[in-house]
Order: sequence, then structure tokens, then C-alpha cells
Amino acid sequence: MLGPSGISVDRMDASRGTLILAAAPIGRPADASGGLVAALGQATVIAAEDTRKLRRLAAALGVRLTGRVVSYYEDVETARVPGLIEELASGNDVLLITDAGLPGISDPGYRLVTAAVEAGLPVSVLPGPSAVTAALAVSGLPTDRFCFEGFPPRRAGERGRRFADLAAERRTMVFFESPRRLAETLAELAAAFGAGRPAVVCRELTKTHEEIIRATLGDLAQWAAAGVLGEITLVVAGAAEAVAIDLAGAIAEVAAAEQAGSSRSDAIAATASRLGLRRRDLYEAVIHAKRA
Repeated sequence: MLGPSGISVDRMDASRGTLILAAAPIGRPADASGGLVAALGQATVIAAEDTRKLRRLAAALGVRLTGRVVSYYEDVETARVPGLIEELASGNDVLLITDAGLPGISDPGYRLVTAAVEAGLPVSVLPGPSAVTAALAVSGLPTDRFCFEGFPPRRAGERGRRFADLAAERRTMVFFESPRRLAETLAELAAAFGAGRPAVVCRELTKTHEEIIRATLGDLAQWAAAGVLGEITLVVAGAAEAVAIDLAGAIAEVAAAEQAGSSRSDAIAATASRLGLRRRDLYEAVIHAKRA
């Protein structure tokens, strides 16, 4: 619904269904909110990332699912959106739930929310457990300002460039990572941020084998090299102080690397990582210097 000056305002309307984003427990079923328990039993349509996990959660909560359950995971997300929008437009509420945490936060949901907003359909939320804020809270690192970076890129080159861009970030950073890639990611973070940067690995949060490991990036990389299992949330301290940037020196370093046979892209990436510069900023400075 459009309010004054074209502002979009969501209001409940009996003629239209509401898309309800439901936070699922990240471990213990008992962490489910009373609102989620009620919504699961009342929803006309439930779109679930994993229908089997949904039914196990409902059984653990003593909820009888009476609505139609459809799968809604990454590979079918795009195909499912039109049908779910039709359900909402016809007046049926749709409850969207992922395996753990809140839909749309590194989980399916963004496309459906965007489509509902574009169609002028109301979107609501049942807040609840979140691995991001849970890990941040127990980390012992500053929480007054933080950023969520999701899963780092899988390809080493892209991952290295992302970390180089984040090296001077002052806010505490939260990442998700696969246990199979954790050791490599920690080693690359140590190279980009410095091995002494404080960090915390949260493994299996709220589950039976929960572990909170606090150390430096260098020590955590060595610890993870032996192999890690379970769901991982990584919290990394921000840069302790603003990085002093000598762009003239950085540009000269890139030029020297190019003369030694390195490509410009590799020279900029390596120099930005070592000095804690944003790769994009250094690239623009190098180009400007070439034109001057």
C-alpha cells in the first residue's frame, strides 16, 4: 500500500494474504517462540526450506500442521515465487521458514520478499533465534557497531579480494563459513588482517556440542587445520585503529611490482592486502596517477 509521497506502508488487509517470515531455532526446538508455534498450526500455506526438518520441528513442538506445505529451497526458489504470490493475492497467508534462523539471511527468502513488496502485498516477521546476533553476543568483541558479511566467496581469488577490502573495517565482522573451508578462510584472514587480530569461532551454537573458541586469527587457523565439524559462525574484531594510508607509497609499490613482472591486478591486490587498503581505492589511485 502506498502512503503519502509514494511511501510504501504494509498494513493487514483481510482481502490480501500476508507473507510471514518466521525465525526457526538454530539448535534447540525449545527456543522457538510462542508466535512461531501458533503460526505453524494456523498457516494456510507453509513454504519450508526442508519439509522434513519442518515436520520434525513441528513434532518436537507438539504442533499439528494443517496447512499445505511446499518446499522452498535455493534451487526451486525462483520457480516457487509466482505461485506463492498468487496465494497471497488470493487472500491466503504464507508462512516462510528456513532450516534455522531468519529467512533471507544467507537463506532463501529475499526473492519472495522482494516480489511481495513489488506486488503491494504485506510482509510481516516473527523474530527469533539468529546465529549472527547469538555469536556476536557471546564473542566478547565490541558489539556497538558490527557488520554481517555472510559466506565469503568460495573461490580463493575472490575471497582474497573481499578480505583485502575489509582489512581496514573498524566494525566487528560476522561471517558464516563451511567447516570444510574454515581453515583456509582463517589463514587468508590472518594474511589480510594480520595474524594477531582477535577472532572467535562459534561452532554448533545452542546445540549439544557447542564450542566457543577465542584466539587470534593465526592461532585459529592452526587449530582449524586439524579439521572442524558442525555449523560455523565466525566473529572477527575490526581494525584497532584507522590504517595510515600513504597512497603515493602504495602507488610506487604497485609500479615496482608491475616492473618486476606482476600483473597490475595482482600487484594492486597484494599491495592493498599488505597495507590494509580497499582494493578499489588503490586501483582508482593507480589509474589517476597513470593519467597524470
